[in-house]
Amino acid sequence: MKKQFFLLILILGSMLICACEKDDICVDGDTPLLVLRFYDAADTASFKSVTNLRIIGLGQEAPVNTFSDRSSTDSVAIPLRADQSPTQFFLILDSNDEDEVETGNIDTLSFNYTIEEVFVSRACGFVVNFNELNPDLTSGSDNWIQSIEVVDTTVTNQFSAHVKIFH
Repeated sequence: MKKQFFLLILILGSMLICACEKDDICVDGDTPLLVLRFYDAADTASFKSVTNLRIIGLGQEAPVNTFSDRSSTDSVAIPLRADQSPTQFFLILDSNDEDEVETGNIDTLSFNYTIEEVFVSRACGFVVNFNELNPDLTSGSDNWIQSIEVVDTTVTNQFSAHVKIFH
């Protein structure tokens, strides 16, 4: 009787151990952000901060939340739409509100791309990579952005700049 009980416990224990599966933890499961670096148009090798920068996506009421709003910075990471192309942004130099009206210099920048869904793992699911990145600046007489250069047409990570903006 003791042997049968021991054997039953051994079988049940083996079944429990075999039924366990490894915990899936997602480490690399984020869709990458588009990294913009700002450069001096007169000295194209030098970074140049944009003062009181605000970026708002077309159709959005709130500014992009991936960096401090109205900060002075020479680099930002912004999200592209994973459900459609293009994504349009209003980049606002010297952003300020006067009676809830934006008074900064607003340039409209559009990014066209193709969307590639990539399966990462069961825990992470799918991420979206962006290929064939192509910016389009709406030109105007008051543009503060003078030119744009694409450094990397494929957005698969956010560790280096994808686009250089000269102002």
